Amino acid sequence: MSFFRVCLLTGLLGFYLPTSFAEMTIEITEGVQSALPISIVPFAMQGTAGVPVDVSFVVDADLAHSGYFKTLDKQSMPGRPSTAEAVQFKDWQALSQNYLVIGQVTENQGQYSVQFQLFDVYKGEQLMGYQMTSSAADLRRTAHHISDLIFEKLTGKRGVFSGRIAYITSNRVGRQSNHKLEVSDADGFNAQTIASSGEPLMSPTWSPDGKKIAYVSFERKTAAIYIQTLATGQRVSVAEFPGINGAPSWSPDGGKLALTLSKDGNPDIFILNLVTRDLTKLTKSSAIDTEPTWSPDGNNIVFTSDRGGKPQLYKVSSQGGEEERITFSGSYNARASFSPDGKSIAMVHGNGSDYRIAVMDLATKSVNVLTDGRSDESPSFSPNGSMILYASRKGGTDYLSAVSSDGKIQQKLMFNGNEIREPAWSP
Repeated sequence: MSFFRVCLLTGLLGFYLPTSFAEMTIEITEGVQSALPISIVPFAMQGTAGVPVDVSFVVDADLAHSGYFKTLDKQSMPGRPSTAEAVQFKDWQALSQNYLVIGQVTENQGQYSVQFQLFDVYKGEQLMGYQMTSSAADLRRTAHHISDLIFEKLTGKRGVFSGRIAYITSNRVGRQSNHKLEVSDADGFNAQTIASSGEPLMSPTWSPDGKKIAYVSFERKTAAIYIQTLATGQRVSVAEFPGINGAPSWSPDGGKLALTLSKDGNPDIFILNLVTRDLTKLTKSSAIDTEPTWSPDGNNIVFTSDRGGKPQLYKVSSQGGEEERITFSGSYNARASFSPDGKSIAMVHGNGSDYRIAVMDLATKSVNVLTDGRSDESPSFSPNGSMILYASRKGGTDYLSAVSSDGKIQQKLMFNGNEIREPAWSP
């Protein structure tokens, strides 16, 4: 059986190992050589009830784990200023720190006022300052928002620390299995179980507004595609035809799903109108057509097909028409994910027995291989296009990794050594 057919079957039947969820440990295996030195001074605490989240610790971790910044160890700091008047810039200049962040968290009857300031150490001037109010439950989200603001100010790129990720885990005890669709913050905290089943769950994909997730479930022993609203837990089955119901992908306007169905015989790409429930068949091949993904402008759909003998990526208008092959480098290209600007595609790129994450420039068709694993899969672009989240396997262990779109930053994301699959970054 070809590897592509194995991937199709695992995409439909799942490939699960014993797992359980815990907070994420992020390890930077490669970072930019010009990482910016920055000090995140522990925020001063005021109030009587204490603070359930160390806001400055979260900000420090976000920026350090991005690979763009090198944060200063707390023990090496020359002081702990919390106001602009208390900052001695020469002390921080002596430690070659480019930037300094100070702040205060004030508790008042269960509400928290969070204030922070960002300084250019060598110019001795404030670059940014904000004050925001948060509940105890939202303090971690507030910290991520601060990280986003600092990241964008200093790099010019939108921060993604406030985003969320979806993924599949499975726990097997004896003959019993429990499969879960989980959603957590981008750093692995605040995990919530969206769906749980004794049968496989797979292929989570976010709606454009981030309020819903479409996924595949085998809870009735056959494949069905569900859409679930995160805020309420309400879900509805939208595709439960005979045979394969798989690989859902939202249109940019949120009104349609592209999906793989085999109700007519071979697996083909269809578009499902979520309002009228009308189906439009896009491909009619005797080969396996699967893994559709929409271009950001909604005009085209890229999908995987082995119609040429080996799996490659093809493009077809979302209105239907002639299909065009777009990948020619390598013996295997599959599981496409568009960058937010629509100018490039991340994909699983295979040569021989190695399957790695690569990015193809759609204008030049040049391919840049970003990872060096043997079994890397399921790439998903971050909302700002700077990072790609993907699943890896090494030594029989499944985990998540991330790589910058230029390959300069490499991260390994471990959930206390447990396996985890099929990541999807929220919009």
